Amino acid sequence: MINRELIRIKIVQLTYAYYQNGNKNMDSAEKELLFSLSKAYDLYNYLLLLIVAVSREERRRVEIAMQRAEREGTELPSQKFVYNKFAVQLEDNKMLNTFVENQKLTWTDDIEFVRKLCNQIEESLAYREYMADPEDSYEADREVWRKIYRQLIVDNDDLKSLLEEKSLYWNDDKEVVDTFVLKTIKRFDPKNNSMQELLPEYKDEEDKDFARKLYRATILNADTYQRYMSETSRNWDFSRLAYMDVVIMQIAIAEMLTFPNVPVSVTINEYVDLAKLYSTPKSGAYINGMLDSIARYLVRTGKMLKPMPERPQKNQNNQ
Repeated sequence: MINRELIRIKIVQLTYAYYQNGNKNMDSAEKELLFSLSKAYDLYNYLLLLIVAVSREERRRVEIAMQRAEREGTELPSQKFVYNKFAVQLEDNKMLNTFVENQKLTWTDDIEFVRKLCNQIEESLAYREYMADPEDSYEADREVWRKIYRQLIVDNDDLKSLLEEKSLYWNDDKEVVDTFVLKTIKRFDPKNNSMQELLPEYKDEEDKDFARKLYRATILNADTYQRYMSETSRNWDFSRLAYMDVVIMQIAIAEMLTFPNVPVSVTINEYVDLAKLYSTPKSGAYINGMLDSIARYLVRTGKMLKPMPERPQKNQNNQ
């Protein structure tokens, strides 16, 4: 689940914090990186568990309604949503239950939030259309939860506040983690029953090494990378740059030089997107141009052996 997009985001955040908080211990900083990445995986499981918590609360409500209907001789309530096939399969999932038991994750202390979310679900169009539809299929059951998640959980201010109280990391992680939850819902297959695989914490050991190596290279070679920035643009005034821009370019140079199999264009595009997210409105365009010039400088001086496309003639005077 922890992919390179999330790793890059964490390294931008933690490199900036590394220089701001005054604690310059590299081993401690690396432990903080790996811990913050593990917290993102906790959040992934916690949000999957929210689906289970909602299903259990809805089941409790239906049981109360059934008892009332039996006493009063009225029509019994539908059990379609509370025994939603996808949600039941998730509730029985071995990987989720093992992780939850080991990490002691629970929604019990936040039952009021769960109940409020249940109310919002019951009032939603997706829920009402699902309950009115005579179709009884696994695909329909899975799809209603995908809609509910996208419409009521992805952008939920109450949930954001709750997550902020539980972890310093989780609000920053949620947007990316939401995409993994939605991907997980989509890939559930009824044939797998309780053995359906969730996303692993890391796809492979290579991604974990990517995180460690990129962070260490960024910090340990900071002076060298900043000199490359200077040599690429002689008239560059560091004092006029947003500090986050310097941090982002420093990490991008580290990636260019440390990972020969990652194309330069991929690295530049990733950090331009991060600049748009974390720095000033003009930072994306500026960093795009600077990183292109830095990459060409590194190739020209023999410091990097990666192919670069020819630059259009009108831009030659920028080198």
